[in-house]
Amino acid sequence: MSSHGSLKRPPPLDPIPGSPTKKPRNMDMTPPGAPTAQDQKRKMVEEARARAAALAASLGTRSSVSLGNVPASDAASRIAALKARVAAAVNSTSSVATPKIHPAPRDEMDVVQETVRGRGGLDIGIHPALLADSVETSASASRGRQAMKPKFATTMANQKPDGASKTTPLHQKGSRMGDGSKSNLDAAPVKNPYFDPNIGASGGSQQKARVSKGLVFNQKGKYIEQANALRKQAQLEELKARIAAAARRAGIEEDIDTDKMFLRDAPPEVEWWDQGLCANGSYDDTTSNNLKINSEDSIITIYVQHPILLDPPMEKHVPAPKPLPLTKKEQKKTRLQSRMMKLKESQAKVRLGLEPPEPPKVTMKNMMRVWGDEAVKDPTAVEAKVNKQIAQRLEKHLNANEERKLTKEQRLDKLHNNQEKDLAKGFHCLVFRIENLSNPSHQFKIRKNAEQLSLTGICINNPKFNLVVVEGGGWSINKYKKLMLQRIKWNETSGGADSDAEEESPTAAPPANTMEANSCQLVWEGELKLRLFKRFTTSKCELESEARRLLERNKVENYWTLAKAKVPLQD
Repeated sequence: MSSHGSLKRPPPLDPIPGSPTKKPRNMDMTPPGAPTAQDQKRKMVEEARARAAALAASLGTRSSVSLGNVPASDAASRIAALKARVAAAVNSTSSVATPKIHPAPRDEMDVVQETVRGRGGLDIGIHPALLADSVETSASASRGRQAMKPKFATTMANQKPDGASKTTPLHQKGSRMGDGSKSNLDAAPVKNPYFDPNIGASGGSQQKARVSKGLVFNQKGKYIEQANALRKQAQLEELKARIAAAARRAGIEEDIDTDKMFLRDAPPEVEWWDQGLCANGSYDDTTSNNLKINSEDSIITIYVQHPILLDPPMEKHVPAPKPLPLTKKEQKKTRLQSRMMKLKESQAKVRLGLEPPEPPKVTMKNMMRVWGDEAVKDPTAVEAKVNKQIAQRLEKHLNANEERKLTKEQRLDKLHNNQEKDLAKGFHCLVFRIENLSNPSHQFKIRKNAEQLSLTGICINNPKFNLVVVEGGGWSINKYKKLMLQRIKWNETSGGADSDAEEESPTAAPPANTMEANSCQLVWEGELKLRLFKRFTTSKCELESEARRLLERNKVENYWTLAKAKVPLQD
């Protein structure tokens, strides 16, 4: 029974003056001589107005009201008691809600609840689910009542536990323990190997209160501007792609990097002859007196260096002086003198018995004079003997010529040696522009003559024009120059046995009107310091960018710019 008695609701405290309470049924009956309903209403309105004015004045000034300053009137005393209860309730809570004052008269309990609980936006009351975190009213606190808490999971997880304030800190709990290990370690932190002095006892034992992050709203139109920027970028890329495609179709591809080809490299910060004198690798050392002149590691010494004298590099390319040419009469005279010297040497050897005497040179003209009587007795036998000697002399002459001839290997070696001597005099280069190179015979002549003359370079076939670059010795370059500018007929179409078969295919033979305007121009010729190509190759490039990349490998991309600027010849 005692348990049932404890569960009974406690009796209510003294009601607040003016608050609605439960009335007995017999109170509804109006006794005789009592005031009328209009008088009661008028009196209630006057009291409510007085209470509202006093409450607004007290809450506006935020001053504590003492119970000793109670006015003499009954209404003023009740308003002062009400303000004292409101101030006590506000001081007992952690946060104070700002009331909203309405000029219209209302009940006292409504005013008290609004001052304690507060109201939301648009004059809307707080949701019942949030009443657990709000400030308790003075009436409910005094009666021991609590707001109804919601039962769904998210609110139950976020609400504060009831015994949070009653939890014992870790260092206090450890101090109440007996002579355990934890109390000993806390009492003597020096002996604890895991003790961190940077973490205080109060800071490490208690977890910091969670601070909720404020809401950060995006500015209006932020994502719209980002979307517009992405659309503009996509439109720009699409426009660039369409312009590039149109340029490729029309054959007017832009030279984007043409200006960079004519730019010179920036000068170095320090010239190579001053690097040994500048300590920090810049000419700023001259102003700071930080030059290596009198130091031990300086390149300037008391000794005088005499450089080795070198021959000028261009003197070896100067051709040897040619002898003075002789006239026809002088040539005959020198030939006669050399033959007489050889004849005298041979006669001296025969006279000394070193060589047998040469048989007489008998011909059909001097046969009768040389043989004499024998020719008269048997002319047929003498004639046969003379013919035999003539055949022997001819065979001897032919054999001597064959012996003096060089073999195939010797001829190749001689050609190779002559080409090496020619290259030792310097490297020469030729650049040609050909409008149409669709004739297979022209392609064969360009490639085969370059191989035979030991020339290196490249031949690029492009729909706009064709570029031929060759480099080699002076003699080979002159031969190739005559081939390209004089010997090859660039206006003729492909002919021969395969001409009928080539005419049947649409791409085999070029149109006649195109070949009539075909020409070959010498774009540039000059000397080079080094040979840039290893062999002569032929490449087909449909785009101008491919041709430039191919020439950039050998650092001669400027040849394409020069050939493009060359105006084709007009008939």
